[in-house]
Amino acid sequence: MANLKEISRQIKSVKNTQKTTKAMKLVSSAKLRRTQQLSEQAKSYAHKINDVLSEIAHRVNSIQDKENVSRAFVPNEAPKTVDIVFVTADKGLCGGFNSATIKQVRKLIEEYSNKGATVRLRAAGRKGIDYFNFQGRTLEQSVVGLSSAPNYEKASEFIGEVFEEFISGTTDKVILVNNGFLNMLTQELRINHLLPISFNSVSVDENSSSMLDIEPDDDEEILNELTAKYVDFNMYYSLIDSLAAEHSARMQAMENATNNAKERVNDLTVEFNKARQAAITTELIEIISGVESMK
Repeated sequence: MANLKEISRQIKSVKNTQKTTKAMKLVSSAKLRRTQQLSEQAKSYAHKINDVLSEIAHRVNSIQDKENVSRAFVPNEAPKTVDIVFVTADKGLCGGFNSATIKQVRKLIEEYSNKGATVRLRAAGRKGIDYFNFQGRTLEQSVVGLSSAPNYEKASEFIGEVFEEFISGTTDKVILVNNGFLNMLTQELRINHLLPISFNSVSVDENSSSMLDIEPDDDEEILNELTAKYVDFNMYYSLIDSLAAEHSARMQAMENATNNAKERVNDLTVEFNKARQAAITTELIEIISGVESMK
């Protein structure tokens, strides 16, 4: 009978867990819809500003005298110092969402370290911060709460230090890594070589009547200001993109957990019924044996 009580207790416990995971799935689903709308609104602007800066980088690259040109537009094939900025979640229970980002960051660290570059890490999100702190890795910059509640001003403040150090020549390359939202069921790692700005992905017709006209003596301050906006918004968009992916991953993880709990309840119910049947059979045998002994 004690065995039946133990199984009954397990069934009750798993059912309570099932209710919790189901509720968490519904919460993540609602949050995902709101974040997805925000992400879609920001995506068009992010893509447009990236295209504009890529075209500027393409045209700057055609200038022979680059002395007065911002270093954000000058390719650097052998960086000595690399800043890796990455975004993870502040919370867990979202499957392999955080581990995928951390794995990619570790891969980039190894890649650039093997090339002799000094790699510095800047993290947004508690999970990434905790992981690298546990590994004994020094973080140049870290912030908690920004990945769970993206804010343009705070994102700009966070990435501002990175941009200033790049412009001043302290760092030679900036890479932005986050696990982004692809669709309701899939997340996709984004590796954005933020600085210097790449022009390989843009196709520019030199004979076209583009409104962009870059001259060697253009004011570097203007280009730096435009680049700062580009860096700020890419950081902000990566936070929104990451948050949407986080809710998507958590929604899937909670759905899987709910299904697993349901299967476990079914297995325990079968086990309970077998144990109860065995107990009834044992009692019947004892009664029959008692009656037989009285004859």
